[in-house]
Amino acid sequence: MEVNGYEIGPGADLKGADLSGARLTKASLNGANLEGANLADVLASGVRLHSANLHSANLHSARLYSAYLTDANLEGANLFGARLEEANLSGARLEGAVLYGANLYRARLEGAGLYGANLTEANLTGANLTGANLSAARLEGAKLGGANLSGADLTEANLRGAVLTGAVADGCTVWPDDFDPDVAGVYEIGPGANLERADLSRVFLRGADLTEANLRGAVLTGTDLTGVVLTGADLTGAKLVHVDLHSANLRGANLEGANLIRANAEGANLEGARANEDTRWPKGFDPVAAGVIFD
Repeated sequence: MEVNGYEIGPGADLKGADLSGARLTKASLNGANLEGANLADVLASGVRLHSANLHSANLHSARLYSAYLTDANLEGANLFGARLEEANLSGARLEGAVLYGANLYRARLEGAGLYGANLTEANLTGANLTGANLSAARLEGAKLGGANLSGADLTEANLRGAVLTGAVADGCTVWPDDFDPDVAGVYEIGPGANLERADLSRVFLRGADLTEANLRGAVLTGTDLTGVVLTGADLTGAKLVHVDLHSANLRGANLEGANLIRANAEGANLEGARANEDTRWPKGFDPVAAGVIFD
């Protein structure tokens, strides 16, 4: 594949290349060297850049929807105004990167290195920042509603004007001095957590441990609950519409009056879970066969 006179492909040496405005949709550039390359205004939705070197690259206003940038090196890269909705940046190195005004809606940033990154006014709504290093990051005016900050390090991060209502964190999250997550509307998750009537819509909770948590009346519409542990949790009256419960453990959970319409309950462990006539199930799903007990 040739673009702007450059040969595009896995492992390609494109150091300093001018690919501005190019169309790289779904291109495979895994392991490619793009250090210092000009990728401003590229259209690269679904592009694969696993372990690629994008150190100091210019990605100003790049459109990288659903791109795969796992373990990529983006240190010092310019991502001003970039579109990274639902992109996968797990394990990526973004130290010192400029992400001012970038759209990272529901992006995956688990374990990403964002030390000193400029995320001013960035949209991180629903992003998964589990275990990310955000120390000394600039997050002024950033939107973090519904983001998962479990285990994230925000030491000396600037959260002035940031919106965190509905974000989740856990006991391992490190906050800046004098920052009060409760006042900011952050929910603390973990075993036994009190999340009664919490709005956790579209939050990335995959694999979270919510053993015996109180989720009475909680709203979990569109929430990713794949592999979540809800053993003995109280989900009375909870709304679990359009959720993925594949491999979730709901053994002994209380689902009385819960709404699971359009949920994917296949593969979920519902042994001994309690329900009643008000519990609403996905079409075609047999709760009795799944081991649910009706009161």
